[in-house]
Amino acid sequence: MARWCYRHRLVVLLVWVGALFGMGFSASSAGTDYANVFSLPDTDSKTAYDLMQKAFPNTSGDTDTVVWKVTRGSVRDQAVRDRVQPALDAIAKVPGVGAVAGPYDGPRGGAQISRDGTIAYAQLTFVQRANEIPKDVVQKVLDTAQGAERGGLEVELGGQAIQRVQEPPQGLSETVGIVAAAVVLFLAFGSFFAMTLPIAIAVFGVGMGLFSTQLLSHTTNIPDIAPLLASLIGLGVGIDYALFIVTRHRRGILRGMDPEESAVTALNTSGRAVLFAGGTVCIALAGMLVTRLRFLDGVVIGTSLTVVLSVLAATTLLPALLGFLGPRVLSRRQRRRLAAEGPAPERASGLAARWSANVQKRPRRIAALALVVMAVLAVPVFSLRLGATDQGNDDASTTTRKAYDLLAEGFGPGFNGPLQVVSSGGDTAGLVEDIRATAGVARAAALPPARGVTVIQVVPTTSPQSKETDDLIDTLRDRVIPKAGADAHVGGVTAVSKDFAAVTGDRLPLFVATIIGLGFLLLMVAFRSLVVPLTAALMNLIAAAASFGVLVAVFQWGWGLDLLGLGKEGPINAFLPVIMLSLLFGLSMDYQVFLVSRMHEEWVHTRDNARAVRVGLAETSRVINSAALIMVCVFLAFVLSGDSGAAMAGVGLAAAVALDAFVLRTALVPAAMHLLGTSNWWLPGWLERRLPHLAVEPQEEPAAAAPDAPSGPATAVHGFVRTADGDPVEGASVTLMSKGGRRLDRVTSLADGSYIVSVPAPGAYLLAVTSPSYGSRARHLTVAEGPLVYDVELTGDEVDAVT
Repeated sequence: MARWCYRHRLVVLLVWVGALFGMGFSASSAGTDYANVFSLPDTDSKTAYDLMQKAFPNTSGDTDTVVWKVTRGSVRDQAVRDRVQPALDAIAKVPGVGAVAGPYDGPRGGAQISRDGTIAYAQLTFVQRANEIPKDVVQKVLDTAQGAERGGLEVELGGQAIQRVQEPPQGLSETVGIVAAAVVLFLAFGSFFAMTLPIAIAVFGVGMGLFSTQLLSHTTNIPDIAPLLASLIGLGVGIDYALFIVTRHRRGILRGMDPEESAVTALNTSGRAVLFAGGTVCIALAGMLVTRLRFLDGVVIGTSLTVVLSVLAATTLLPALLGFLGPRVLSRRQRRRLAAEGPAPERASGLAARWSANVQKRPRRIAALALVVMAVLAVPVFSLRLGATDQGNDDASTTTRKAYDLLAEGFGPGFNGPLQVVSSGGDTAGLVEDIRATAGVARAAALPPARGVTVIQVVPTTSPQSKETDDLIDTLRDRVIPKAGADAHVGGVTAVSKDFAAVTGDRLPLFVATIIGLGFLLLMVAFRSLVVPLTAALMNLIAAAASFGVLVAVFQWGWGLDLLGLGKEGPINAFLPVIMLSLLFGLSMDYQVFLVSRMHEEWVHTRDNARAVRVGLAETSRVINSAALIMVCVFLAFVLSGDSGAAMAGVGLAAAVALDAFVLRTALVPAAMHLLGTSNWWLPGWLERRLPHLAVEPQEEPAAAAPDAPSGPATAVHGFVRTADGDPVEGASVTLMSKGGRRLDRVTSLADGSYIVSVPAPGAYLLAVTSPSYGSRARHLTVAEGPLVYDVELTGDEVDAVT
């Protein structure tokens, strides 16, 4: 498939461009129909909602609020009325506004004025849901209302529709994330063309995913946060997957391979690993379905579809783009060196090799330090409180936050989250009196009944997000309603949020067990080990605890919220743990597979665990860290999205990926594997015989068919490995490779520095020598009929390693 895409690159590119523009045109024509459906079967708030829908079928509509405050006098003053009432009348005439109920409309309006007479509000009912209302309509309402302001009269607006128009421009967070990722890619590749490849793949994958999700919103319930989360995860995996493939392709060209063969080899190796990684991410996302929370079904659809399309772009569009670029995927300096000196391995920093050797020397100390860091970061997780954010968590400069604070000031903190006690039988009048007498209730009033159903509006004395309000809901359900003998249920947004958090918390253990179990099985099959997947499962739990600790410290305790411009502290969104754990599991599996697959390959050839762990870490940590840095940049950019849920997910995932890559995969995992020794690769014989064989990343070239290996009588290369001072280097790894980079033989130098490697036939080869203490060297050799004597000098000044 890769070869076909490479050779028919223009056709592939045109198909992808046509599909992107076609989907974009269809999505823009159809519009959006996102819906936040919280289906919570067998909960009290769901029963209350069903009763209200039966009795008041026409009350489902988004209602926003206009709030005004005077610094002198009263809102009842004629001068204030002459400013505000014309604005309300003008708003009522705006197309899309169904009704305006103000404080100056008869006797019932008096309840919309605070006791001290300084604050009043009016309710605006739109004819559509907030996400369906055109932004220009909402902006006109906002401008009309705030046009009534003057000295001493403040006018603010709150509600879902108003919140939409004060969000940053759509695409801002994605653009910032892409720019940050481009900088990291340019520093990693040193080539503008190579930098653009992962960006292009991510743009195509995310674009197609978002347009598809938008179209699907007309056929199924997809929450409005799904596109943000889909673009967040899509950008991250799209760029990372393309990064892995492009890195392998560049390595092949530097070894002297033809660009087409290099691209085919890269897709047949790293491309397979990308398919495996993308599959694990989708499996992790699908794990959300076991929670049976309908709100998350749309999130699963949007994010999984975007990941699938990103993988498809990486495995079809990327080889086509590689065909257009040819050798220009290398930097100019690399192309000049390739033309002047011939094929050579890509130069790499010696920092990774030195760190890997350091982990091998001090595994206990490094493992203990990493565990302490993760444990300290995980401490706040014991204070985790699930709930829902509202406009009281918006930035203090926004009109929605100001309106929220004004309503709390004039009518009490609980006014922003009233409870609805829905009664369908029993002594309703007695129930109202009992509710009014309950501690924590500011006001309670029954609305006119309809179809045998009475709704009692209950305003708590505390804010919707406070623990006291949660306790009040429990008191009403457990004591007040049973005592009154009424058939009643507590509903409303605050009660729904509490029930959603409770249901999520109850089902979280099953969800965690599901995704951890699936990951264990996948890694066990891939690496033929019980200890490696068990270690990975423990690391995932440690990473989750530490990342949630960071999340609690920032969003619940408020550490750094002002610095990040993220508004006011509050509970963690109830849906976030499930979404974050899914994404964290999928992404950490990518890094685990990439790291351990190289270790496993080394173990299979040498049966030396210490060497396998050291080489695997040295040769993969640079790419893992680059990929993680890109993910962190993309995720942190979603702080700018204007959506508190997306900002929480961005910060939480950025912390999770950073800790997973920089602490766990490069320190704790290799240190633990050094301490565990050969038991890392233990698998009972009976299980080995029954498990299917799964090659995550096959060999670049089969051993029986090496086109670049010369034919003829076998011979050898032998000599000594010494330092610049002439001292022998013991334990150096000496590897003989073909011109294409296929390993032919590997040995370890003896105490006197001597080595000997077997050569299949006379011809040109690559000899790589690596030592943890003295760095690495790689040189091209030409072997004639007889054995070749070749001494190697390791200076430690630079690393020229084959990765």
